Amino acid sequence: MAFSDRPLVRSISCFLLTVNSSAFIVTSVLLLLAESVLCTVIIQKVPYTEIDWSTYMQQVDCYMRGIRNYSLIEGDTGPVVYPAGHIFIYRILSALTNGGKDIRRGQYIFEVFYLFTLILVFRIYYKSRKIPSFVLTFLCCTSYRIHSIFILRLFNDPIAMLLFYIALNFWLSHHWLAGSIFYSVAVSIKMNVLLFAPAVFFILLLNNGPVKTALLLAICGMVQLYIAIPFLLNDPISYLKRSFDLGRVFLFKWTVNWRFLHEEVFLDKRLHVTLLILHALLLIAFAGNVWFRSHGGLILLLHNLSRGLRTRIGSNEVLMALFTANLLGICVARSLHYQFYSWYFHSLPYLLFSTVPFEVIPDDGNTAFIKQR
Repeated sequence: MAFSDRPLVRSISCFLLTVNSSAFIVTSVLLLLAESVLCTVIIQKVPYTEIDWSTYMQQVDCYMRGIRNYSLIEGDTGPVVYPAGHIFIYRILSALTNGGKDIRRGQYIFEVFYLFTLILVFRIYYKSRKIPSFVLTFLCCTSYRIHSIFILRLFNDPIAMLLFYIALNFWLSHHWLAGSIFYSVAVSIKMNVLLFAPAVFFILLLNNGPVKTALLLAICGMVQLYIAIPFLLNDPISYLKRSFDLGRVFLFKWTVNWRFLHEEVFLDKRLHVTLLILHALLLIAFAGNVWFRSHGGLILLLHNLSRGLRTRIGSNEVLMALFTANLLGICVARSLHYQFYSWYFHSLPYLLFSTVPFEVIPDDGNTAFIKQR
């Protein structure tokens, strides 16, 4: 008997290498338990690294002292450069950590954020019905850095992505309003979430039609206004310049991409314009040739929409559009810092394995090969 034909080997292969709901759930639970232990050990054994936490707390302190002019809110590492949601999230964290002094408690809070993010990402992968359970190990066991970003550095990037994954889970369940609200809240914490916006727009449009999409986008705008009201009423210009500064120049010494360039080239506006044009061209190419391909492509779907025919976009097409839109933006970003890894890390296993035709074990136990949904 060949080794691969042995019953135990076949059972293990079926468990790990097929799209199997039972195996996926069991693997998810085991990995979450292992991660909860690992994160706790990291918090207790690995020294915390101070980078931006104290600055975030100082920015919150400015708000608590009544400062509403955004240009006057700052900390040791510089002024606030994020939208107002950042201030309010860290105001809550400040209250929970004795003004930011109880860093260990803050780390445990971020451990909860990390585990909740994993749960959300696991559900996203589960909804795709394209990913076998072994792929989940790549989300948990391949990156010290992602643990560091969450529980040793306490950056705001993971919080923004956590809220985005909440939005994505709502969208996959066709709860468009709830998803749009959480998406807007995520943008209010850090603007990197806007990298998903081109795909978000077409997903909303094709599923809901132009009228409802316009309403959903208006609600997103109202969420931004509501969160920013304290600052908009005081000095709207300073708020918009600081929180949504698309022309901000990043310091060369902190970037981890384009390091092969000379600093003067990195800072040259012509490079920034070139990257912006390249970003637009890449989005056009992917939108026209990759997104929603199993439904006939974006052009056909827009033509159908013009005739009043909406399309319920499948989970895989939603994920492919969102994850590629985000990754394209990152590839041509003017500057990347180490914490930006959290923007795309959880999407990489999906992008790597979603096109592999894994065998599917439907819930009724019959074998099939997965089809694009």
